[in-house]
Amino acid sequence: MERTMKLDRIDLRILAELQKNGRVTNVELAELVHLSPSPCLMRVKKLQSAGYITGYAALIDLARLGEVLTVFTEVTLASHRRIDFDRFQTAVEKIAGCVECHLVSGGFDYLLKFVTRGILEYQEIIEDLVDQEIGIEKYFNYIVVKSPFIKPCLPIESLFDE
Repeated sequence: MERTMKLDRIDLRILAELQKNGRVTNVELAELVHLSPSPCLMRVKKLQSAGYITGYAALIDLARLGEVLTVFTEVTLASHRRIDFDRFQTAVEKIAGCVECHLVSGGFDYLLKFVTRGILEYQEIIEDLVDQEIGIEKYFNYIVVKSPFIKPCLPIESLFDE
């Protein structure tokens, strides 16, 4: 099935519910989206094969495991050729502590999110990146002091339901 299949409200509802609880049984999911179990399962399989559902994961409370530091980093590259972007992205993708990488418009090129054991580990990561000479012109750090909320689910139905 191709990735551009037309999604209806039920498909969007299925995606929204699976986002909230990826371990929901098919029978429970069918009830939540007002379908019988067999058609519900068929829709889930179609959404998976079309690439709309890319996987399932557990949400972990990192604070229960120990102290961590979250840092957002703005990065500006010296050159803006495709090879420069590719080289940078390849390097940061290898860093376990870099959990998000966004190419953005505006006053800088990338917004990165790091989760590390502390400031020393973060500083070591940044120094290693600069030492690799992958085109970093400048970077700015924003240490997260507190996260009042983080929504693990995207507002699928309000974004795509017409």
